[in-house]
Amino acid sequence: MSAAASPEAPHDCPLCPRLVAFREANEAREPHWFNGAVPSFGPPEGDAAVRLLIVGLAPGMQGANRTGRPFTGDWAGDLLYGTMLKLGLAEGEYEKRPDDSLTLRGAMITNAVRCVPPENKPTAAETNTCRQFLRTRIGSLPKLEAILTLGKISHDSTLRALGLRVAAHPFAHEAEYEMEGPNGSLRLVASYHCSRYNTNTGRLTPEMFEAAMVKAASGSLS
Repeated sequence: MSAAASPEAPHDCPLCPRLVAFREANEAREPHWFNGAVPSFGPPEGDAAVRLLIVGLAPGMQGANRTGRPFTGDWAGDLLYGTMLKLGLAEGEYEKRPDDSLTLRGAMITNAVRCVPPENKPTAAETNTCRQFLRTRIGSLPKLEAILTLGKISHDSTLRALGLRVAAHPFAHEAEYEMEGPNGSLRLVASYHCSRYNTNTGRLTPEMFEAAMVKAASGSLS
């Protein structure tokens, strides 16, 4: 199977030279870290159980790039997984490591860009290149009902992965759009990214983030 046909990039994905060089430099400094394209994190039942897809921006240096699981090991993960646990979209305990007892319920987490970028800022070309994996990942979820996008880059890339015009679906916190996806009707909800910067500056509060997630997961909450 070619890389383009897969919903997951290979660990040593060669497609973006700048990200490859950054990844290799990180590996030289921290050889015991994950240091690769981070795979999506889904429920134990597999793709057929996913009704909500959460799309982040890219792995964090101290988070997923270190641990190999999206949003695991940094501040953004504290807010994301804490909210999911509160709403019943996850169970167990989040301990900031990939071998903790945390499992997802009806939800999957992925990133628009699968490798950690310098300064947490992928280029437009890198986002475009990695979109093939996002497009295939969305198409691989037969019962997907909703997508929650975290931040404008994630939002815009998800729209493009669905073949939709960005200008017709502008990003705003709690913006909601109905659309036709590859496997049926989809609801797309946008949220500010749950980063430390956004929460420290007050741009995003835990209450605001929970409200956006409730809106996105309204058909998935038990």
